[in-house]
Amino acid sequence: MTTSAGASMGRHESGNDADVYTGQLMRHGAPKAGFPDRGTEARLAYQLVHDELMLDGVARMNLATFCTTWAEPEVHKLMDESLDKNMIDKDEYPQTAELERRCVRMLADLWHAPDPAGTAGTSTTGSSEAAMLGGLAAKFAWRERRRAEGRPADRPNFVCGPVQVCWEKFARYFDVEIRQVPLSGDTYFLTPDDIERHCDENTVMVVCNFGQTFTGLFEDVKGISDALDRFQERTGHDIRIHVDAANGAFVAPFVNPDLVWDFRLPRVRSINASGHKSGLAPLGAGWAVWRTEEDLPEDLVFRVDYLGGNEATFNLNFSRPGGQVVAQYYGFVRLGREGYRRVHSALYETAQHLAERISAMGPFEVIHGGDPDRGISAVAWRMTGDEPFTPYDLADRLRTRGWLVPAYPLSADRQDEVVQRVLVRHGFSRDMADLLLDDLVRSIEHLRRHPPATSLDQDEAGGFNHGARSAPAPSLGGGGRG
Repeated sequence: MTTSAGASMGRHESGNDADVYTGQLMRHGAPKAGFPDRGTEARLAYQLVHDELMLDGVARMNLATFCTTWAEPEVHKLMDESLDKNMIDKDEYPQTAELERRCVRMLADLWHAPDPAGTAGTSTTGSSEAAMLGGLAAKFAWRERRRAEGRPADRPNFVCGPVQVCWEKFARYFDVEIRQVPLSGDTYFLTPDDIERHCDENTVMVVCNFGQTFTGLFEDVKGISDALDRFQERTGHDIRIHVDAANGAFVAPFVNPDLVWDFRLPRVRSINASGHKSGLAPLGAGWAVWRTEEDLPEDLVFRVDYLGGNEATFNLNFSRPGGQVVAQYYGFVRLGREGYRRVHSALYETAQHLAERISAMGPFEVIHGGDPDRGISAVAWRMTGDEPFTPYDLADRLRTRGWLVPAYPLSADRQDEVVQRVLVRHGFSRDMADLLLDDLVRSIEHLRRHPPATSLDQDEAGGFNHGARSAPAPSLGGGGRG
């Protein structure tokens, strides 16, 4: 009887209905150093990974990231249904490719391209890849023009203000000098007055930030375009603009459509945008669009025979998922112009509510308070009062409540100036904003009563703080730029 019962219990414990935490994997720990010799049941492997991921922060409370952290159930369903679709294989998945073409035409229309049906554009894995494609197109076009004129084309440069790290990568990887204009006075971005001092015959483009990573502010694209017009009149040098609109391209057209920053300016030849930010698509959706087909040099386009069809490609990646494109098209159909306007208008209202309350707390000066004429739906501030704590201490204290509120120094010439920023995204409600404000007040009161003995170092503060006061100024990744 005992032997039979023991055998029966053994069979029960090894079956699919056994308690998940009595399995060998759970009792002996997860593989960490080497490749496991044997596999395990799917539900055990799932539970192990699921439990480890509980140590991550809650994405919707991560107010550093610009990226989508909430989506409708239908988006999840479409992503599941598109799990096996390879975006590069347009011959096998022709309708996914058609949805990509529709999205490009819709974006070209949204950004006022002269001929939306005939422009060039592509989806990418994120805005960083799209930015590099825009930069490569500018470099190739400049090089072609210089060679046609019989002039040297070996010292290209581009001019920008404080930018996301992808532009530093572009400069290094593709051998283009980056002329990053130092911040001066009370400015936080590139201005029209900077153009004359930093551009020359080797400048392939000026990169304008339309929704800066540090503060969320818009750069004056029209003013910079006008300055480049005057520069061309004086020197003869025709310099194109690339707009890094990772954060602003899906905001201004709906909330502030009269703001001129896009292809309405003939000097704007290319735009990159993150569909997975204010475009409300899942992570992994970026877009690059050129004003006309002629603005994308043919040398950048590859034509390859792949799985039964001849495909044109001008991406840095090859195989990549198609689900994000499908979900982006769903969003365009689901919301339309009016729907996007409602979503982003609500976010601006919440951002302005936050800015008003934060400004009234005393030790802060609000740099950007969710004004749609000046930037995206973000709130950025710096400390001005004489407090016994730093912004890094405040960020660390807020983290005990689950909030990830970044604190970081500005670019190298203003490294002693530390700012904090909250990104108000879809899914961040007024109620959540009030909870954050309550925790902000409590954190300030706690730090005043219990001043930190020393400033946090980089490891203590956590990666989202981008280091302590003495750390070098970071090139911000935009909370998952992509």
